[in-house]
Amino acid sequence: MTVNGAASREASPAAMAAGEAVGRVLGTQAASPLSFWVGLEPGKVLQLDDVVVTRRDVPGHGPVLVAGVVTTVEARHEGAAYDSDVFLIAEGALPAAVVEVAEVRVTRVEPEVFVPPLPGAKVFLAGAGDRDQALYFDVMDRRVPMGMGRDGLPLYVNFDFLDGTRGAHVSISGVSGVATKTSFATFLLYSIFNSGVLDAESANTKALIFSVKGEDLLFLDHDNVRLDEQARAAYARLGLPAQPFGSVHVFAPPRPGDPNGVPHVSARTQGVSSFYWTLVELCEEELLRFVFADADDERAGYSLLVGQVAARLKSWAEPVGDGGAVMIRGTACRTFGDLVELLSDQLQDEATRIEWTGAQTPLGTVNAFLRRLRSAVKPLSPIVRGDLPFFRAHSVRTSDAQVTIVDLHNLPERAQRFVVGVVLRGEFHRKETSGTAKPLLFVVLDELNKYAPREGDSPIKEILLDVAERGRSLGVILIGAQQTASEVERRIVSNSAVRVAGRLDPAEAARSEYGWLPPAVRERATIAKPGTMFVAQPEIPVPLAVAFPFPAWATRPAEAASKASPSADPFQGLPGVEDDIPPF
Repeated sequence: MTVNGAASREASPAAMAAGEAVGRVLGTQAASPLSFWVGLEPGKVLQLDDVVVTRRDVPGHGPVLVAGVVTTVEARHEGAAYDSDVFLIAEGALPAAVVEVAEVRVTRVEPEVFVPPLPGAKVFLAGAGDRDQALYFDVMDRRVPMGMGRDGLPLYVNFDFLDGTRGAHVSISGVSGVATKTSFATFLLYSIFNSGVLDAESANTKALIFSVKGEDLLFLDHDNVRLDEQARAAYARLGLPAQPFGSVHVFAPPRPGDPNGVPHVSARTQGVSSFYWTLVELCEEELLRFVFADADDERAGYSLLVGQVAARLKSWAEPVGDGGAVMIRGTACRTFGDLVELLSDQLQDEATRIEWTGAQTPLGTVNAFLRRLRSAVKPLSPIVRGDLPFFRAHSVRTSDAQVTIVDLHNLPERAQRFVVGVVLRGEFHRKETSGTAKPLLFVVLDELNKYAPREGDSPIKEILLDVAERGRSLGVILIGAQQTASEVERRIVSNSAVRVAGRLDPAEAARSEYGWLPPAVRERATIAKPGTMFVAQPEIPVPLAVAFPFPAWATRPAEAASKASPSADPFQGLPGVEDDIPPF
């Protein structure tokens, strides 16, 4: 029967459109307004994630539609008493029937007359209209395609829960390397920009992406040479053009030791700018606190000292020349190392220490502060400068293109934290001062558990909490990705209206943070293939299994070989150690 059912299923799209009958509501299992079981007719098959409907005539209300999603499928021998009976049944020596049943979790009752479906009632695969009604797509005025269901038809997310109208923010979790978190985040962005939901705001809406995975995200505006006709057809079914992002600008740190501040990238040469901060900006904007951006720094006891020293730098630093250097109490500082040496001398001198600290500070606290500060010289020196022309545009800005990519992969983790904190603070402040939520700014940040850990405090975590709690009203939408949602600050995850899970580690899937996944879906998430995501949104009671199409834009340098500049490195473009290698 399984073989016949599979063959029947291959020819099912036309039947599905007409609402193919697949079975009847079981009478041996209790049916309720929230769930029921279906016994399948011979030759019919239901699989996980199928959408089914049944109807019941209720006196005084008329026909009531009960629609749901298949969450469990089982097959068994009816009539077998012992495990060994399977061999006798297979040989024809013992009579028994093969029975297939499916559990359906109800997603919608229309009209809202909450009565159980009656045993024996016919159950149908949802046709196009019933499917939209079952999944609430018929009431989504602004819906964004997020991929295909297992039936090959589009699935949508309600944009009202992304742009702040009724909710905001997206949380994506999954195992490193197979969960394709970054790939899904970029596809979701592409769908938002190209689905028409932005209307007149389309040209002004921006995205800010922090890239830590090599140079893979630097080619979003390049055609993918591996895109085939099957993938193009998938985009057509979703109502999206099969093309790369139209407007992309890349910011990269300067090459270490380069006196001209050339961007530290190898495969891309056009549309790339250097970013760095001058010593003048470090002092005037009190950026010193982002040098101490680890949660451990807040617990170390010198956070108050960081604030005091930053305030003194703001008050005493004076610009020198046009390279961003500063003069502090008669000493010129042209590099970040010069500034650290000055602070070291001043804080270790009994006569000047209290002028910097503002009060008696234990020498142990001062020494701990200086040890941490000295360890920042090497990672931060390439991006905190006083030796490059001050007039040169060097700030990360989202005004140049629709998608702004900040490349961090060549920076040590300490410098990555500094960049993320300072850039996020600047963009959040810009949205605060604008006084309006439109146009929207989407921020894509991977490794969220590193920047906003559950334990401890840090300047970056404060900003991300601000984004999660107030960003909705300001038009700043966070698309955060992490391997383990259990290690991310609870308030950030709980403020995400849309939650997504790819392949999950079994131990992680058992954590309470994944309570939005039904038990059967949790188990499936531990064996999910790359490219399959489980998406939960407030309107739909069950998570939907989504397969998003092959990217139409290059996801690694090799896929954009025709547009990438040639490299002398014969190994350039070969995949390396990456977190989210595309699943295609």
